[in-house]
Amino acid sequence: MLTSKSIIIIGAGIGGLSAARIFAQRGADVTVLEQAEAITEVGAGLQISPNGFAVLDAMGLGERVARCSVQAEAVSLRDYRKGEVLRMPVNTDAPGVYHFLHRADLIELLAESAREVGVKIRLLQRAVSVDPGTPATVHLANGARLSADLVIGADGLHSVVRPLLTPTPKPFFTGQVAWRAIVPNTTGQPNEVRLFMGPHRHVVLYPLRGGHFLNVVAVQERKSWVEEGWSVKADADDLRRDFADFDPQVQAVLAQIEKVHQWGLFRHKVAQVWRRPGVAMLGDAAHPTLPFLAQGANMALEDAWVLADEVECSDDLDAALAKYQQRRHARVCRVIEAANGNAWKYHLAFAPLRLVAHLGLRLMGRISAGRIQRQFDWLYNHDVTRDP
Repeated sequence: MLTSKSIIIIGAGIGGLSAARIFAQRGADVTVLEQAEAITEVGAGLQISPNGFAVLDAMGLGERVARCSVQAEAVSLRDYRKGEVLRMPVNTDAPGVYHFLHRADLIELLAESAREVGVKIRLLQRAVSVDPGTPATVHLANGARLSADLVIGADGLHSVVRPLLTPTPKPFFTGQVAWRAIVPNTTGQPNEVRLFMGPHRHVVLYPLRGGHFLNVVAVQERKSWVEEGWSVKADADDLRRDFADFDPQVQAVLAQIEKVHQWGLFRHKVAQVWRRPGVAMLGDAAHPTLPFLAQGANMALEDAWVLADEVECSDDLDAALAKYQQRRHARVCRVIEAANGNAWKYHLAFAPLRLVAHLGLRLMGRISAGRIQRQFDWLYNHDVTRDP
């Protein structure tokens, strides 16, 4: 148990709130600092794959997550105009299944469950710097200073913790931008991911909140982009124009969009160092990932569990933090490289090459769709709550 440990977590996102509950369940005194005036989340969906669900279940939240999510039944890869190329059913009887959630629903559940085990969540608390040490100290914008045995930076892409721990090279633009929106599911899409692959572009659709809504993500290649972030408001008419040649089903979905946000996709290097004395970071603060494998939230969940596990199992905090990075570094690097490698497969622009690639997928699907799925067993079947 961690009854003698005090923990401060900067950031009330998925990784921060999960770490808060896990540490508090093990007896630690946990405070979460969030700079916003309320724990809210902009409208967006996310996918929890079996490796992430294993953590939520071990936290005691499996049934609650299942109640507020849609359980996935299949993944359908489609040509942008010619229909389904490959359909991969999901084993819905497996213990670790795939779930689609509204991000706000998961954040609300995690915040509520953290408070249930005694976590203190303090709003309007903007951290500006952290001093490593024993104890570590957080400096707030209002002039206050807070100290704890362990300070965890779970503060995302623009982390105040990461620059204090490791050199932070400037991210580079990938040449892709993405739109996101949520619309009513008036087209009756079933409980599956539908990914429409087109030249230099793709669209992903999947249901949320009992199947009543659809999460929409559209990605397009661009030469330049200025702003990195999730909150850039965009014009839905521009989105409809840029994807006007896609499948009629896509057109019907895009026609419903009233509010849409757009962001540039940037690649960040995985941090070289994730910890200093009394300080560690997790999730996007340590290893931002592109969305082409839907693993951002899942990696944050895994980080939270492993960090708490190592701290609990060692009397030497510095050694525990080093072991945490050792356990996580190679895995997140492999996930990020796999995500980076997916984009070009969705965006084949040379028509003969796209035809050959899609014919190959169709043939593989007829022979053994399971073989394609098994290539990611290393990712989805890994359970950090059981495996080292």
